[in-house]
Amino acid sequence: MPMQAQDIENLIRDTFPDAKITITDLAGDGNHWAAEVIDASFKGMNRVQQQRAVYASLKGKMDGAHGELHALALTTKAPD
Repeated sequence: MPMQAQDIENLIRDTFPDAKITITDLAGDGNHWAAEVIDASFKGMNRVQQQRAVYASLKGKMDGAHGELHALALTTKAPD
């Protein structure tokens, strides 16, 4: 069963409680999502480090062919 936007946000928010998080359903099918995560903890990290931290917060939901979260386009940055 596909994940819902709120479920994705909740997983990310558990790790990044003060982040600005925007979740978008890219295809309208509940399977292809985009997330923008802006958090102060990303300061000093490169983009790969930031994205790895967010993927880790998903707690394996994207792992393997049978992961609950099929696709997530991720944008991360520290606040200006």
